[in-house]
Amino acid sequence: MEKISALGLDVGSKRIGVAGCDGLGLMATGLTTIERTSFERDVQQLREWVEQREVQLLVIGLPYASDGTLGSQARQIQKFAKRLAKALQLPVEYIDERLTSVEAEELIKAENRLVSRNKGLIDRKAAAIILQEWLDNRRSDKLGSTNQG
Repeated sequence: MEKISALGLDVGSKRIGVAGCDGLGLMATGLTTIERTSFERDVQQLREWVEQREVQLLVIGLPYASDGTLGSQARQIQKFAKRLAKALQLPVEYIDERLTSVEAEELIKAENRLVSRNKGLIDRKAAAIILQEWLDNRRSDKLGSTNQG
């Protein structure tokens, strides 16, 4: 099985949740939350993770509208993602993240933690959910293509 190193990003206006995966691409884990101050600072902090983890790809959550279209927030994230991909010289893939923050909050509540004070934790968990969904899709696509023939 080929080695994969991807970062999952939950991009918000105030914070970026960052998640990474194990080398086999089976499990996503929240790594950190970046407090956004400037694009240059965002890139600098993400570059450290990219170098440390030998990242090959960025997986970024896009908040599609309920009708499946891209609203203004999603377009802003795409614009940021394109600049980020260029700055880090990495390809980007997107995944629908409509309910990841809600799902992250539910997971945190299930762990008996206070949600209201843990915005950074929510962002990290949401990033892990985004990346896990991408990993699961990637694995099922590979299984589907190897089972055909």
